[in-house]
Amino acid sequence: MSDKQDRRSQRTRHLIGEALVELIREKGYSAITVGDIIERANVGRSTFYAHYRDKDDLLAKEIDRVIGVLGRGISYEAGEENSFFPSLGLFQHVGEEYELYKAFVWSAGADFLFKHFQKSLTKRIEHSLQGSGKRFNVPIPILANFVAGSYLALLSWWLENKMIYTPKQMDDMFRQLTMPGVEAQELK
Repeated sequence: MSDKQDRRSQRTRHLIGEALVELIREKGYSAITVGDIIERANVGRSTFYAHYRDKDDLLAKEIDRVIGVLGRGISYEAGEENSFFPSLGLFQHVGEEYELYKAFVWSAGADFLFKHFQKSLTKRIEHSLQGSGKRFNVPIPILANFVAGSYLALLSWWLENKMIYTPKQMDDMFRQLTMPGVEAQELK
């Protein structure tokens, strides 16, 4: 694929992703159709399907993109802020996009969102832990799933309670709750 075609493809994916976000804010995820998305993005149906299987695939790829952008350059080092994955960055992102995420928490799309979010976070954390060179008493996939599940439980609670704490406070509490358990599993 040429550089020009790749830029065009990136621009198209960006337009489709923006359309999805705008529509979620307006009418909630479960009420959106692919037709709504392509109309808002001003792209053809075949263009949409050249990039995505359906709206769930689009949402999943947007979640992965956000986690990837927030997690660039983060590595696992004990004591380093945001060591497993971009937890503070995600709390900040969700805080900035409260209305968008609130629309998910109270919509029919919440189950899909949280399942994919957990899967994506687990994969990211698992990759970071494997790259750390450390060994753990518990298999890394289980440890990563535990950390991701804990994060999502706190995130959900935070949204349901109208973000009564700052993103930094939430991240600090998340780390206080999870890091001792992770560090206790490190083989010395």
